[in-house]
Amino acid sequence: MKTALTFSGSIRKGSVNKTLQAYMDRKLAEAGVAVNSVDLSDFPMPIFNEDLEPDGVPEAAVRMAELWRSHDIIFIASPEYNGGLTPLLVNTITWVSRQRPSPFRHANFGIGGVSSGKYGTIWGLSHLRESLTKVGALVVPTLLGIGPADQALDDKGDFVEPAIIKKVEQMVTELTTFSRG
Repeated sequence: MKTALTFSGSIRKGSVNKTLQAYMDRKLAEAGVAVNSVDLSDFPMPIFNEDLEPDGVPEAAVRMAELWRSHDIIFIASPEYNGGLTPLLVNTITWVSRQRPSPFRHANFGIGGVSSGKYGTIWGLSHLRESLTKVGALVVPTLLGIGPADQALDDKGDFVEPAIIKKVEQMVTELTTFSRG
């Protein structure tokens, strides 16, 4: 059975990206994937600084890197801040990227985000795709840029637009069938 690790680049209560994470958790589980959904607030890390290495590497970075290495699929729900990524997500990826062996070379990565704007985190997701690819991650082609958030979800946290539902199905197919070789 394939395994998936999911998390959101937001730890804010009521985050629509946590809602996206939960939705992807359900869809991956329906596809027969064992899902491990985590919250980045359970992985506290100081702002990355090379002066902290090698003796001051946070235990949370080591644990997160091991989770990345031990799952077949990683899904990241990413908010967009000023057209880029959240500081929390940038810091997490930076710390994880410093761990050896590389935590980016096993899993298939899926990325998505929900925002209040009509572009639905597309700018931030392009930054995320580029960053992940540069460190060796295989990011599946489908992007889930969803917005505006107030029109995208129903009261149960399900997406209502047929095109978004189809994109989620496509991403689940890609995440479960693509191979690292």
